[in-house]
Amino acid sequence: MKASFEGSVMRSAAWLFALAPLLSGGVFAQEGGESQGGGEGEASSSGDEAKDEGDWFAVVGGDVHTGTGAVLRGATVLARGGVIREIGHEVDIPADAKLLDATGLRVYPGLVALNVRGVANRFGSGDYADSFDPYSQNLVLALAAGITTVSEGSVALKLKRREVKGVVMRERFLSTLNYSTSAPRSKGELEQKFDAAAAYLRRYREWEEQKKSNKDLKEPPARGVDPSIRAILENRTLARFNSTSRTDLLGIARLAQKHKFRPVVEGAVEAWTVADELGRAGAYAVVVPRTRRDKSEELVRAGGSSIENAAILHRSGVQVAIQASSTFVDLGGIAGRDILHLPIEAGFAVRGGLPEQAALDGITIVPARILGVDHRVGSLEVGKDCDLILLDGDLLHYQSLVQYTVVDGKLVYEKDKELYYAHIRPRPVAQAADAPQARRDKGEDAASASDSDGDGEGKPEDKPEEKPEEKPEEKPEEKPGDGASDGDSDGRAD
Repeated sequence: MKASFEGSVMRSAAWLFALAPLLSGGVFAQEGGESQGGGEGEASSSGDEAKDEGDWFAVVGGDVHTGTGAVLRGATVLARGGVIREIGHEVDIPADAKLLDATGLRVYPGLVALNVRGVANRFGSGDYADSFDPYSQNLVLALAAGITTVSEGSVALKLKRREVKGVVMRERFLSTLNYSTSAPRSKGELEQKFDAAAAYLRRYREWEEQKKSNKDLKEPPARGVDPSIRAILENRTLARFNSTSRTDLLGIARLAQKHKFRPVVEGAVEAWTVADELGRAGAYAVVVPRTRRDKSEELVRAGGSSIENAAILHRSGVQVAIQASSTFVDLGGIAGRDILHLPIEAGFAVRGGLPEQAALDGITIVPARILGVDHRVGSLEVGKDCDLILLDGDLLHYQSLVQYTVVDGKLVYEKDKELYYAHIRPRPVAQAADAPQARRDKGEDAASASDSDGDGEGKPEDKPEEKPEEKPEEKPEEKPGDGASDGDSDGRAD
């Protein structure tokens, strides 16, 4: 009995000895989790370890415009694995981090462009993940303009260079609908679809409540319900309308108020005339500030385009997104109307009274909300993708140029190393203090000193020393009768 007891004790001790490394590893992992998480209190679970994978990247010394209204002078943006980890002034940068010096530059979120064509430069008509061209010229030009995210077709794309992994951010985020007084039949059918979908959703909610007490109750049939309309009313997608006239815009606003969904109105030329109705509907407006359309002379009411369109919509609570009139890359002209000049369009909206922060939002966070990717891009915040641009001036100034573009924590564009804008105001190259001096001969030094002087003469200290002129020795005068004469060599007098 005693031997059996001692044997069981020994086996238990052996098991404990074998499990000791595992137990100690778990304890140490829990105790050291806070320090390994970079001061963020992250536990060392498998999910966090996967999240922490990737290289460190830091943008140091720039004026960071976060896109949330804050401007941090001389701050640092620290990212790892393409995700922003910290933004501030006293940031501990790991020794193995890749640094990008932003001294004297302004840091903004990457721009988001809507309804773009030709940037992806697809091969064929397959999926974007399989046909995206990460080496196209249009892609580089879009990055040079500060654009890091675009919507092309029904897909939200991230403009990655030299890679295709993670290019597609979201698909089928908008449902395009036709609502126009010029097509009354389709307009009436659309209203009927909304009524049918709303009635079904009311029955469905009642069924969910009754099912709690009667589990045998059958779900109401969804026959005759348009799936896209149902997705809109359930806030799974947004309804997109392309409308410019006051009458159509007013009808869209009231339809949205009736069924409580948020419409996205593109065009919206006369939206300033019904801004209050669109604001009550919680609408998004996609406008081109430089659009010009004359008012119809047959109408007394307000109409036509207005440079104050974006400003009036913003004051009424409408979220304004700005796009260029030409949604492709056009190399014709200096200050054109294509997507390469998206900040210029935003600048025209500011000229019409739109606040600068709202104009910045109109090309960053608002289009990101429309695409449903605002949790990843559109502003510089901890936890979002490290997509940012560095400029040598104000983003909305026409003379400012993008110096660097960063996508997912990787430098994908540098102006002075690309073909397109390197010749325009190149950055001065700083010479290292410990750079070896070129060996020169003394003659070259004297010549360079002579060339540097305006009158062609070298500096006094660089001139060779001039030796004093030696005076000839004076001969003593000859006395008469001493036999010295200049006449004959024999010394006789004439």
